[in-house]
Amino acid sequence: MLTLTQALYDQIVAHAREDHPDEACGVVAGPAGSGRPERFIPMLNAARSPTFYEFDSQDLLKLYREMDDNDEEPVIIYHSHTATEAYPSRTDISYANEPGAHYVLVSTADTDGTGEFQFRSFRIIEGEVTEEEVKVVETY
Repeated sequence: MLTLTQALYDQIVAHAREDHPDEACGVVAGPAGSGRPERFIPMLNAARSPTFYEFDSQDLLKLYREMDDNDEEPVIIYHSHTATEAYPSRTDISYANEPGAHYVLVSTADTDGTGEFQFRSFRIIEGEVTEEEVKVVETY
């Protein structure tokens, strides 16, 4: 299960809406080994595409150095889908290389009639996708 604060949830959703119609992407880092998402880090979609996201390699290198210096790890890796449901694509699955991370997808397309977006979390380990419950709390 992914547990995150309402503030982090709101920041991820706001970023997805702001970057629409392009896919948004980013990371939420947390203390190494804690599994607790704390630091919201919106990233630039270097692909600037409505159907694909790509972290800029220099930005990603800088982020990983920063996390290493702060004894942090990526707890959430998120991106948005602008025209499809919030479910990992084959490309998303092939690029998922952080087995300890929660992969959050936000859909800014109303594909299921339940509202403007979907917010879902997955574990992706060796190509195997497992959806998990998302619990939003006020504070930890």
